[in-house]
Amino acid sequence: MQDIRIYTHKLKNLIIEKLHNPFDSNIFHKLLLIALFGWVGLGSDAMSSASYGSEEAYLALEGHIYLAIFVAMGIILTIFVISTSYSQIVELFPTGGGGYLVATKLLSPYLGVLSGCALLIDYALTIAISIASGVDTILSFLPISWQIFKLWFAFFVIILIILLNLRGIKESVLSLVPIFALFVITHAIVIIYAFSIHLKDVSTVVNSTITDVHNVISGMGFAALLFIILHSYSMGAGTYTGIEAVSNAVPVLREPRVKTAKRTIHLMAISLAFMAAGLLFAYIFYNVVHEPGKTLNAVLFENVAKS
Repeated sequence: MQDIRIYTHKLKNLIIEKLHNPFDSNIFHKLLLIALFGWVGLGSDAMSSASYGSEEAYLALEGHIYLAIFVAMGIILTIFVISTSYSQIVELFPTGGGGYLVATKLLSPYLGVLSGCALLIDYALTIAISIASGVDTILSFLPISWQIFKLWFAFFVIILIILLNLRGIKESVLSLVPIFALFVITHAIVIIYAFSIHLKDVSTVVNSTITDVHNVISGMGFAALLFIILHSYSMGAGTYTGIEAVSNAVPVLREPRVKTAKRTIHLMAISLAFMAAGLLFAYIFYNVVHEPGKTLNAVLFENVAKS
């Protein structure tokens, strides 16, 4: 029995590490995140949403792919408007709390409760959508017969993320750094490569965009053009999920917290705008179309590898 307890204790320490001493004055400083790790830990949601957000926006255009340029411009503008707003929230409420605290203090406690409920729903949906998107991405590079394991794979990832979070904020972030770096670097390489290879085709894309706009207006009217663009923009709204994370979690950032939080938001905004808009342009350059059992990013990566 004693041996079982020893092995159980060792297994517990292996999974969630040893307990920290709350009376150690240095422990909290060691656990706090610098801007770079804040970008990884708090920005993972936002960065991953660029994958499925851009894809949904592109698919919603239904053949009018060149209108994605206007959607990309709208996405960039929205990201920086939201990021600027949250930077101001961080300055006004350096203790964290995000939209919940803003609504509670400046509007009404009832609206604060509404904001908090919306945030809880958002977290649940974020976990579901992000994991489903990640599983789809991984299975896109495997034989289509593996699709039957999609649900079980998603359950496994959820359990894995729970165990990572049990280890603590900084420990879980450090575990995610290699995955986050691989995601950002590979997508940045693909986007930059797509632009460099098709730089000579920019004039063609511009002319095709003008033609697409003219065809839609002459065939269905300006209102239809506006509807198509706004519908695509709304379908890609998942791209903005996660930008609020920094304002909610200011206390986990290293001093000076406001300055660290604003740096983290800036990193997140720039990288997210580059990723979301860059993917839309890359889809246009390679005329990416949906293939069964594959995400648009997987199709894009295959097209880039063949070029």
